[in-house]
Amino acid sequence: MPTLAKIMGLVSIPTVTPFYPGTEDVNFDAMEQLIDFAIRNKFADSIILTGTTAEFHALSDDERIQIWKVAKQAIADRVPMVAGTGAASTRAALRLCAEAEKLGVDAIMVVAPFYSKPTQAGIENHYRRIASAVTTPILLYNIPLFTGVNIDPDTFVRLTSLPNVKGIKEEAGIAPTQATRFAMLAPSDFDIYCGDDTMVLQVLPQRGVGVVSGGAQIVGGHMQKMIAAYFNGDNRTASEIYFKMAPFFEALNQNGRINPIPILRGAIEMATGIPVGPPRSPLAPATKEELAVVRKTLQSLEVVEAVAV
Repeated sequence: MPTLAKIMGLVSIPTVTPFYPGTEDVNFDAMEQLIDFAIRNKFADSIILTGTTAEFHALSDDERIQIWKVAKQAIADRVPMVAGTGAASTRAALRLCAEAEKLGVDAIMVVAPFYSKPTQAGIENHYRRIASAVTTPILLYNIPLFTGVNIDPDTFVRLTSLPNVKGIKEEAGIAPTQATRFAMLAPSDFDIYCGDDTMVLQVLPQRGVGVVSGGAQIVGGHMQKMIAAYFNGDNRTASEIYFKMAPFFEALNQNGRINPIPILRGAIEMATGIPVGPPRSPLAPATKEELAVVRKTLQSLEVVEAVAV
């Protein structure tokens, strides 16, 4: 089985799910445009569907499966496809993983079970049941900010022994510290992806192989250059690019927003012209004032003017 780094590359983009204003129905035409935009501009080494950036929690299972089917046609084997199959219950996650495997995705990303706040034993059992039910490579996804639980290092090391658990998207908020522990404990063929756009250069030295970056839907060119510079040993250039992007990432969490997706969606429309629409309720759309701040950051990155659909 290939490593996830070989499957997913340096920059894996978790796309937003476009919605029609008013009805909040999935806009599949816009989704195809968004996928094509990321691939044509060489922003994405792989595409992730129905992850956190896609508001998977607000989608029905049937919507998620239909999104995978449409996305697979749109991607057309140009880059690998990863399906976000996480769910609050193990039973629901098993069904989604089976459907994704049937569709022939290249990997599945499984977020830790959320809301119920299971023990570490519950988390481990959740992943063990999934890993035994499918053969597709699995990317663990650790994001305590939204799930309410952390995959602890002891649990993590036991999960790495499962043959198809091949990597983790680490977004614990303590990423450099925990990534270090994970790097020390993981087998050599197990890959660590940074899940936080603001912490990529901190995680790469901790055996990080790349990033799962929602912001790369807009600044993918900069993200690709930054990571390439780092792996080429040009830390000065990597650092310069990092600090150029930092104001944009900071602007996604204006006014105390914990979830950056509403402002990110507005920024995507601004930079690409693709009508991704507002988020699904209860998330509130970005305000004009918030988008004005974002526009300034994108202008400084020459993204608004330089990127054309």
